[in-house]
Amino acid sequence: MNTLFILHQPICIKNPSLYNKKNRPFNPTTLNNHLPFSITSWKLQAEAKGFGGDGSKPSQKKTNNAPKNSTSQEQEEEDDDKIPEVVFDRMIRRIVVSVGLPMAIGVVLLKLFDMLKEKQVWDVPLWVPFVTTFVFFGSSVLGVVYGSLSTSWDADKKGSLLGFEEAKENWDEMWKEEGN
Repeated sequence: MNTLFILHQPICIKNPSLYNKKNRPFNPTTLNNHLPFSITSWKLQAEAKGFGGDGSKPSQKKTNNAPKNSTSQEQEEEDDDKIPEVVFDRMIRRIVVSVGLPMAIGVVLLKLFDMLKEKQVWDVPLWVPFVTTFVFFGSSVLGVVYGSLSTSWDADKKGSLLGFEEAKENWDEMWKEEGN
């Protein structure tokens, strides 16, 4: 009963901060000055496979102070592989279908199991919705990869409906650079 009585009393904190700002062991500006490297100068050096660079060394970002000549701009544009708009649209459509279809089936089956149990038609064992969720939502995640690989990467070639041949060709093409 005493515990409930204490809960009704207002809490008053006279000194809201127990941390004294004057006694900080490290000042953020002096900490950066004493380190052999600057934390603010860290940059990611990773590049996605197939989207620029040769993969042998991290790309160096050019500063704004250095003037660019036209040959370096042309060379930089040639190095970056641009995805044609037609191929990108095909890829997005395939990804939406290959992700959306299994996810929709998974949601419908979960709702169906709920209705069957609610109307007492079938007492659905607990493992059935778990397996259903694992299979259909897991295949939905794999749909992102399949949607991008099953698309024909050639702008002139449309490709097949399911894209099995394109997926095999694109898989080999993607890993061909690794072997070299």
